Amino acid sequence: MILITDDRSKGRARGVSARRTRTGRDILACLAIAGLAWLAWSWTAAQAQEPFKFSDVTAKAKALAEKPYQRPEGLVPPFLLQMGYNQWREIKFKPEMALWRAEKLPFEVQLFHLGMFYDRPVAMNVIESGTVKPVQFSPEMFDYGKTGLADKIPEYIGFAGFRLHYPLNTTKNKDELAAFLGASFFRAVAKGQFYGLSARGLAVDMAMPSGEEFPYFKEFWLEKPTAQQKSANVYALLDSPSTTGAYKFTITPGRETVMEVQASIFQRHGVQKLGLAPLTSMFFYGENTNQRRKDDFRPEIHDSDGLLIAGGNGEWLWRPLALSDRLTVNTFQTKDPIGFGLLQRDLDFDHYQDLESRYEKRPSVWIAPKGKWGEGHVELILIPTEKEIHDNVVAFWVPKERPKIGEAYSFAYVMKWYTAERQLPTTGRVTATRTSAGREENIRKFIIDFQGGQLDSIPADAELQAVVTVSDGAKLLEKQVMRNPALDGWRLIFQIQADSANPLARVLPNKKIQVELRAFLKHGQDVLTETWSYGVQL
Repeated sequence: MILITDDRSKGRARGVSARRTRTGRDILACLAIAGLAWLAWSWTAAQAQEPFKFSDVTAKAKALAEKPYQRPEGLVPPFLLQMGYNQWREIKFKPEMALWRAEKLPFEVQLFHLGMFYDRPVAMNVIESGTVKPVQFSPEMFDYGKTGLADKIPEYIGFAGFRLHYPLNTTKNKDELAAFLGASFFRAVAKGQFYGLSARGLAVDMAMPSGEEFPYFKEFWLEKPTAQQKSANVYALLDSPSTTGAYKFTITPGRETVMEVQASIFQRHGVQKLGLAPLTSMFFYGENTNQRRKDDFRPEIHDSDGLLIAGGNGEWLWRPLALSDRLTVNTFQTKDPIGFGLLQRDLDFDHYQDLESRYEKRPSVWIAPKGKWGEGHVELILIPTEKEIHDNVVAFWVPKERPKIGEAYSFAYVMKWYTAERQLPTTGRVTATRTSAGREENIRKFIIDFQGGQLDSIPADAELQAVVTVSDGAKLLEKQVMRNPALDGWRLIFQIQADSANPLARVLPNKKIQVELRAFLKHGQDVLTETWSYGVQL
């Protein structure tokens, strides 16, 4: 099992013999990390009088913000940072060394090795009966495979992150439930799902000319569960040049895996844009893409196919994802949002045909704020890409009121990792968006399918109305609503044309104009569906 000890002054774990001679660089790195470990132990010992709690992490975050930022450089040997992805993947944690395995508790923890672009040692601790005990690194925890690195790893190198295991799909084995690895990234799955989109602790100055800042979790505290416990508690300390933060994650697995997140952040200095509850995903192409980005047998490739927003005014808005050849940033203003999330609504295997990636089994994630978040906007960023391996979609909440330097800015929310069945929203929702060229130049045709909610009880011969809004730069030509018996739903078809009378078109005749579209269905005065939102260049 993993050695959890308060004795950080020893040069190696108990029971691990000295197996090699260190280089001068290794010794210096070991001493540096050992010094950091001793400081962590000293703080732990000072706090031993009282049970560990979230306010302890908050106090550390506040104290950290009052000091200049120090990037943890030079602590990982260069030969680890120079390895490729396949070589890093060769280094595997030994399952028998997992935290709490010997005690057969409902949750287990396995650890990630540093290397490649995981260049920041992360301190790991266990909370047992309110007492904090550091988890000490040892090369004996890992199988180094064919890398040939087993005799080169310093004893005090530290960890890159961890993954949480739980009997999610079967009682016979503990499946990987969640992983915290790299900067402030983490991800999870629900029952029957494959890993897909990720989340972050915080987004700082993303898509700004000054460049993005990447906060990272530098220390974790894992609360030891009881034999009957259904949730896992994880605490984390965040750091970056501008911001520090204290986080608590209460993770409850199941058919829907729920994370309750509590956070308090502190600013060293002001930032231009602060993104709360960020989600990161991948969209390569989908049913609304007329020209695929590569010659491929798969009809669609994406982890998420749209952004769903429940505004404070009660409106539900669905924004299908669509890439262009340039960075696009869309903002959706609201006050006290009910929630937002990146969803994978298309759950039909036939639409992906990928037996390895299984995109139809990727999770959707819904963010539900706790309390009132005030005025602000949900921001959606789409980054052009030529490969499906890149996460190129980001969504987060930007508060209008910025945190004050020196003061705690606290917020909380619930994350639901789930399968996007007919549950959000309860009204009619968009299930497909398709586009095509119109009958003339500069005309675009849109075909939108709606299903569910009150639409299920509307007679097939009813006359539904479509409310279609077109922004400056184009005009609506025609629209039509009809029953779609193949899907037991309703279909909206409309066409728009670039407006040659638009002043921008006259000044820049060869420049494409971004046009924003909105549409929903109603019956009399009753709104039956969420609002479909889309952007197109004409």
